[in-house]
Parts: sequence; C-alpha cells; structure tokens
Amino acid sequence: MEKILSSTARIRFQDCDPFNHLNNSKYIDYFINAREDQIREEYELDIFTLAGEQGVSWVVSSHQIHYLKPATLMEKVVIESRLFGYTGKSLHVEMCMWDEGRTQLKSVLWTQFIHISLKTQRPIDHSASLMELFANVLEPVPENSLAERINSLTNTFRHTKTV
Repeated sequence: MEKILSSTARIRFQDCDPFNHLNNSKYIDYFINAREDQIREEYELDIFTLAGEQGVSWVVSSHQIHYLKPATLMEKVVIESRLFGYTGKSLHVEMCMWDEGRTQLKSVLWTQFIHISLKTQRPIDHSASLMELFANVLEPVPENSLAERINSLTNTFRHTKTV
C-alpha cells in the first residue's frame, strides 16, 4: 500500500477570486475532496459506506494551513496526502498542493480528524481493522510544527532542484 497518495485536480472558475487565484477557503475543499478520493481508490476505504453501514465517521477538529503560492484558474495541480499520526480516536493528515510539475509548493494543510459515532455524535475508538490500516499506511514527518515542516519541504525541494 502506498503511504503518500497523489492525485491531480484542475482549478475551476467558480472557485477563484477576482484575481483568478483559488479562493483561500477553497483550498480546503480541494484537499478534502482529493483525500476522500485517494483513500477510496488506494485503501478501498469509502467513508460514506462506512457511515451508512457502521454509523461512524470523522469530523474535523482543527486545520492548520499555509498558503505559499497561488493556484490559478484552470491550472492543473498535484495534491499529495499522508497519514502522519493517529490515536485511538483521531487522525492527523498532511496534504500538500503542488503545481503539475511539482516545481512549486502552493499550500500545506495539517488536519486533525476525530472519529465519531453518528448516533451519539460523540468520539469513539477506531475499530481494530481501522487501527491495522493506519499502522500499515502511517508515514510520520520528523518536524513538530507546520512551520518547521514547510521550511523542510521547501529547503529539500530547493536542494534537489539545484543538485
């Protein structure tokens, strides 16, 4: 199983501001939609089927996002995601948006999801099968903060580009 998932998206007109840049709030939509598709395709984990059959899902408890370069109207972008941490009740996911050639990092999002019962609307433990999946796909990051992570990503990219 792949640990870093990747897909492409095209920036659409209705999601842009008057400067033809992707609206700040829409970055999160692109990230979440990409992650949802990626885990369904790569891990065969359909969160909507899980919700319907088991009555469980995840809610966002926090987002940390940095905007580095604008994504522009009709541009094709690459969105990468990884599970970089988890507990019995939460997931920590990193999502990065790059230009199509992966020469510019556009945005990085760290999101914490809380696993909940749809019936009680309260946090619940992940099942043993989910915990096994998480253990198999975990791809930790060495940095302790999003600022450190962005610095590392941009420095690594600069170094590999000039070598």
